[in-house]
Amino acid sequence: MTSDISTLDIKEIVRLLPHRYPFLLVDRILAGEKSKSMIGLKNVSMNEPYFQGHFPSDPIMPGVLILEGMAQVGGILAYYSLPEMIGKKLIYFAGIDKVRFRRPVVPGDQLIFEMTVIKHKGKIWKMAGKATVDSEVVAEAEFMAAFV
Repeated sequence: MTSDISTLDIKEIVRLLPHRYPFLLVDRILAGEKSKSMIGLKNVSMNEPYFQGHFPSDPIMPGVLILEGMAQVGGILAYYSLPEMIGKKLIYFAGIDKVRFRRPVVPGDQLIFEMTVIKHKGKIWKMAGKATVDSEVVAEAEFMAAFV
């Protein structure tokens, strides 16, 4: 990936996204290219609130939260690509297709979310997402989202 987006820290992520603890699932943006792709990172800690009930004797990160982390990276990409939307419009899911989970994500893992734009027209975005741990794919999906 050719990167024209440098690393974004948590302060910049909070400026771009409306999500807050415990639902902010991106710790850092590693690289990106406006209107094309973005890579984000999530450190998975045993202190995450969902591990209390999913599952106490064998903690795994809920798959829907892995998808949410990918979607948040996609949202950051969309906001970074269309800065005039920041603080004015929210980006919402419009659909999720081709979801596959390959292996569980557990405390101590570092999730890497890779989002690639398939199509972008006006306020509508379609992206392919992949989540990896140690270069192994743990989940993938296609997302549609829209600024509203």
